[in-house]
Amino acid sequence: MRNRIFAAAGAVLILSLTAGAASAAERNIVLIVADDHGCDAGCYGNPVIKTPAIDALAAEGTLFTHAFCTTASCSPSRSVILTGMHNHANGMFGLEHRCHHFQSYANVASLPEYLGEAGYRTARCGKFHVAPESAYHFETVLPDAGRRDMQMADNCREFVAADDPRPFFLYFCFHDPHRGGAVNRARPHEPNRFGNEAAGDDDVTIEYASADVVVPPFLPDTAACREELAEYYQSVSRLDGAVGRLIEHLQSAGVYDDTLVIYMSDHGIAMPAAKTTVYEGGLRSPLVVRNPYAEKQGIHNNAMISWVDIAPTLLDFAGVLDADTGQPNRDVLQPIRAAARKRPGHKLPTAQPGNLQGRSFMPILEAETPAGWDEVFASHTFHEVTMYYPMRVVRERQYKLICNLAAPLPFPFASDLWAAATWQEQLKLGADAPYGPWTVGSYQHRPRFELYDLQADPNESKNLAEAPEHAETMARLKKKLRGFQDATSDPWVLKWDRE
Repeated sequence: MRNRIFAAAGAVLILSLTAGAASAAERNIVLIVADDHGCDAGCYGNPVIKTPAIDALAAEGTLFTHAFCTTASCSPSRSVILTGMHNHANGMFGLEHRCHHFQSYANVASLPEYLGEAGYRTARCGKFHVAPESAYHFETVLPDAGRRDMQMADNCREFVAADDPRPFFLYFCFHDPHRGGAVNRARPHEPNRFGNEAAGDDDVTIEYASADVVVPPFLPDTAACREELAEYYQSVSRLDGAVGRLIEHLQSAGVYDDTLVIYMSDHGIAMPAAKTTVYEGGLRSPLVVRNPYAEKQGIHNNAMISWVDIAPTLLDFAGVLDADTGQPNRDVLQPIRAAARKRPGHKLPTAQPGNLQGRSFMPILEAETPAGWDEVFASHTFHEVTMYYPMRVVRERQYKLICNLAAPLPFPFASDLWAAATWQEQLKLGADAPYGPWTVGSYQHRPRFELYDLQADPNESKNLAEAPEHAETMARLKKKLRGFQDATSDPWVLKWDRE
């Protein structure tokens, strides 16, 4: 598949070019993870935002229209992406940094370990945000560059071009478009800057008018919200420029046509009603996959994909997934299990290596409407350590059941979301003020169960949990949800019997 230049310039030149190309390994993997990017891109139908690099990647690969994180919180979601286990199973219940101090069990295994044992050289660049490092160990840590996205892409140039016979796995994680610590005082409602003030001189800068942005139905169409979306759009366009730069480095190194490239986000946009919730704005996320060995391009695939499926898929691409068990093959698994047993720290038998809870979507990558991909599950417990609000979800094509296991408690806010101009301006109007399809009061105070018919009510505005005509659906989904908790060793399954 690799492109080679054959020109009548002499046998020496031909041999030189051929030998250089042959030294590059095949089946490389680049996993690009944005921070708090919802489905806001040209390829996802947004007519305003400029994302030419992501759009080009989608045109060369597969765009998943129904991809879902398992939890709309940064560290827990990243732990799921890297381990293929739900965060309640791997132990990353909330954020890793500072006082929050959550981390996975010591015997959990992750993609860099599996792929490293399979002969890959592994590197990470950018936001890490998981622990312990021993369970998420990469061979190489490339320099971070914060919000200077182009610089971060450039920091990966030597790694992807290295003269090494081993294939590589690059885990490339943006800090954008996460909220930042600054506000734009030049705008009337002082929106968060989403890191725009910290960009580098060579980063892509596209400013958006608040009147032009597309306000999703889960947010209030207010001036404050529009100003924040304009800043968010600018941050997304900046990271898109660096996606393009990273792809240029792959092409220059002669490895692009042997490299699986995945673009995704840890979860949805950093807005109240999205991030830290299990509503559609928090769970629905972008997923674009370019398989260099695929025969078809530009596919729109409606399979319901979960972030627990990412790790099995990458292991499948690398050729180390056992087709019978859906787990890493024995040659990879046994030494990793032996090493995990020796690590200091708290361990659980159910968290040992080889407990992938997702499945590979490599076999359906070139399909549009594959059968058997019609449900996903979600599990959220904490974000910040002060934000205890466990939620469990089963989401089918039509129906979605949310179980708020701490429903008597008011829904807690992440510090930055509470401070958001979008929320504060509605909060000042009182509990009856509208907020997307809800009110301020109904967003903060939720019942134990929420049932939505997403075909009739895609905005999740009408809770059907108490409707007599949906009693059968409720019973069926409750049983399915509890079965999921049992199957994934969820400690919170006890609350079904004890409360």
